[in-house]
Amino acid sequence: MAGKQINPIVKLVLEMGPIVLFFVGYLMLRDRAFMIGGTEYEGFILVTAGFIPLILLTTFLLWKLSGHISKMQVATAVLVVVFGGLTVWLNDDRFFKMKPTMIYTLFAAVLGFGLVRGQSYLQYVMEEMMPLKQEGWMILTRRVALFFAALAVLNEVIWRTQSTDMWVNFKTFGLTIGVFGFFMLQGGLFQKYAVEEND
Repeated sequence: MAGKQINPIVKLVLEMGPIVLFFVGYLMLRDRAFMIGGTEYEGFILVTAGFIPLILLTTFLLWKLSGHISKMQVATAVLVVVFGGLTVWLNDDRFFKMKPTMIYTLFAAVLGFGLVRGQSYLQYVMEEMMPLKQEGWMILTRRVALFFAALAVLNEVIWRTQSTDMWVNFKTFGLTIGVFGFFMLQGGLFQKYAVEEND
């Protein structure tokens, strides 16, 4: 079952679906408050509570359909459960807003650790999608590690200084566009260090 191909549209829906539903749910409930068990919860808290089982379900479905999930997906799911759970349990939205900071800091630290050891851990995750020469992988890994570190700092600045509306928009659209734009800007590196078929 390992390595089984999955329909790209299904994969995209399972990966992006929870984020889109979180955004839609937030738009619907952001101005409402709910009394549950004698405690008042804002809409953001309830949407976060719904996001936790949703991300676990989609991660499970990805594993069931493809036969494997990446370590990044596992780490993301674990951090969603931990920080989302703290958000709901303590009725404090700050924990969930910290989650992207923790995720990107973790990724940057792991990639940085690999670089210190002279290895590209990014290569282990993405080699099948983008065959590059070793030098190219090392350069790309350095750039990705710095990019993740910058995203962690940016998330901290935004959630601590801006409104929840601003943070949700940043998390839903800003991060997605940022990651897409970053890899688009690496086109020159991909061309320069691409592994030719006859290499």
